[in-house]
Amino acid sequence: MFNHIKEDISIVFERDPAARTHFEVITTYPGVHALIFHRFSHWLWQQHFYWFARFSSHIGRWLTGIEIHPGATIGRRVFIDHGMGVVIGETAVIGDDCTLYHGVTLGGTSWNKGKRHPTLEAGVVIGAGAKVLGPIIIGAGAKIGSNAVVVKDVPANATAVGIPARILEEEKANKEAKEAAEKTSFAAYAVGNDNDQFNPEAMAKALQTLLEHSKAQETKLAALTLQLQALSTDATSDSEVATAFDVNSPTKK
Repeated sequence: MFNHIKEDISIVFERDPAARTHFEVITTYPGVHALIFHRFSHWLWQQHFYWFARFSSHIGRWLTGIEIHPGATIGRRVFIDHGMGVVIGETAVIGDDCTLYHGVTLGGTSWNKGKRHPTLEAGVVIGAGAKVLGPIIIGAGAKIGSNAVVVKDVPANATAVGIPARILEEEKANKEAKEAAEKTSFAAYAVGNDNDQFNPEAMAKALQTLLEHSKAQETKLAALTLQLQALSTDATSDSEVATAFDVNSPTKK
């Protein structure tokens, strides 16, 4: 436990250029204080001193503004920058070398017992205000953008942003597919991920494509109608001229 605390203090100098001395880090960094409280309360939790563990974590929350359940598993060299408002649930697992900024929530989406909080693999960075919810896995080296809401697994080394969070690589692929589809007369339906076929956003895109196609057809029909009207007018004029020169016409008698 003490080795982990020593690493928690040392890692600050690598990830925060504002850090100057060990004394400053030990006395003024709430993220470091929260991890020290958690290392102790987690040890109590493992010894089945559940009330003492919860009380210890409660004191840490009161002093730092960072709430970490004593049952959460936190790896080595984890850095919580600023930290105010960070919430980490009971079954959350945070791997080595992860970084969390203020306002991050590693929360659950179920009231059932068992695994209900996220797992962060090594080297994950989660931006300020992001919400990572449910028993999902954030792959090693992944980055979560500020204020993103993540409810699905994120692959290793990917970047997820938005509400709900989407992978930037997937967005790029979708954009390329859309540009290719626009070169044809009709855009394809399956531009997005097959797993999202019942996603409201995917359905909205499909409906938008249908509306655009319908509008194009209406424009073509309007042009054809004008051409037919013009041909009908020409045909009427030719009939009147032929009648005027017809010797058998009643008007010539």
